[in-house]
Amino acid sequence: MTAPNRNPVIKRVAGRLDVRVFSDRAQSGAAAAGAAATALRTALATRGEARVVFAAAPSQRETLAGLRAAEGIDWSRVVVFHMDEYLGLPAGASQRFGRFLRHELWDAVRPGAVHVIEPGGDPEAECARYAELLGRGPIDLVCLGIGDNGHLAFNDPPVADFGDPLAVKVVELDDASRRQQVGDGCFATLADVPERAITLTVPTLMAGRTLVATVPGASKKAALAAALDGPVAESCPASVLRTHPDCTLFADLEAYP
Repeated sequence: MTAPNRNPVIKRVAGRLDVRVFSDRAQSGAAAAGAAATALRTALATRGEARVVFAAAPSQRETLAGLRAAEGIDWSRVVVFHMDEYLGLPAGASQRFGRFLRHELWDAVRPGAVHVIEPGGDPEAECARYAELLGRGPIDLVCLGIGDNGHLAFNDPPVADFGDPLAVKVVELDDASRRQQVGDGCFATLADVPERAITLTVPTLMAGRTLVATVPGASKKAALAAALDGPVAESCPASVLRTHPDCTLFADLEAYP
């Protein structure tokens, strides 16, 4: 059997952002997983632990699968977080992001500590609790995606703030973001998608020492074009990735503009 091509078909730089485009999402996800695994090993070797924030979305499945299979990572010394969660869903709902990540990665690798957003009856108190946990040490790695409207986590264009004073906040979800959840097959109808969520803010995500972005699929094409070549502005929150000193974006040809 011929081994898959691990070399990108397009390499470029956008601002400070390294961009690697592969022929398909399997290859881009595998390459993103390799970069994330390297960042984890480096943190473990230099600091003795690693603290990681994960996105939870279908676009991340190939990257998470690659991390499940990665060798040389002592997951018992890894502390994991996730970057957003819906408000209003039952604790056992299949669409909960913490549940998604447990199924796709955490149950397989058994991190030393798992910190899940649990909105409960007081979302603002949960924001403060989660911000305190995040603030206990540096974030070594952020594994993220880009929304169809350019969002990072649930920082949609109407609520994204590159200078946000908060680490974690409650937001109203943009209709475009909610429609994406239906298009991704996570909800049957738009009416089923919650209208509010808790999200890590843009400065919190950008504070990660290494950022690995996985952006597959044709639905990302317009957002990726704006992120790479439009103005660095909150109208496309993902454009801020061009200012990070250690961020690599992995896309496939379907997503590349």
